[in-house]
Amino acid sequence: MPETQLLARDCPATAIPAGDAVRLPAGTEVFITQTLGGNVTVRTDQGLFRIAREEAGAIDGYAPHEGGPATDPGQTDFSEQAVWEALKTCFDPEIPVNIVDLGLVYDLAIEQAPAGGHTIDVKMTLTAPGCGMGPVIAEDARQKIAALPTVESAKVHIVWDPVWTPQMISAEGRKKLGLE
Repeated sequence: MPETQLLARDCPATAIPAGDAVRLPAGTEVFITQTLGGNVTVRTDQGLFRIAREEAGAIDGYAPHEGGPATDPGQTDFSEQAVWEALKTCFDPEIPVNIVDLGLVYDLAIEQAPAGGHTIDVKMTLTAPGCGMGPVIAEDARQKIAALPTVESAKVHIVWDPVWTPQMISAEGRKKLGLE
């Protein structure tokens, strides 16, 4: 991938770390810093921005990596493991480790819905209480869980107890971050 690319059209984005919705104009020069989970983190002269996977086509010459969706199109069975795998496709746009391995997911509750499907409730936290990206990350997780077969309802709640610490990062996450 080239060092810098241009936006071929105006593109909605989210400012990092504030979480503010912005519009990057066509012709903006971007440097792609991360493409994990299907979303694209770019650096511009104005700072860091997250471009949602649905808008990544605005980056001239960018081709998304295959295998990015949270679910396998042929998947028809629901399982707790499938929910965990969907959560592992969600990333803080500044950190190249998924939210599960970062230790941000505190609780996962699955209940059978009256119609036979499933309702999912997730409690997660963030690495810092003031991070404006929290609602964006939580919504990404909610959407990916909701896309799983037989999921009727998915909710992701941001909680602050217990306070997140780097010790909560999994061994795999620590390895990816070079902490081991």
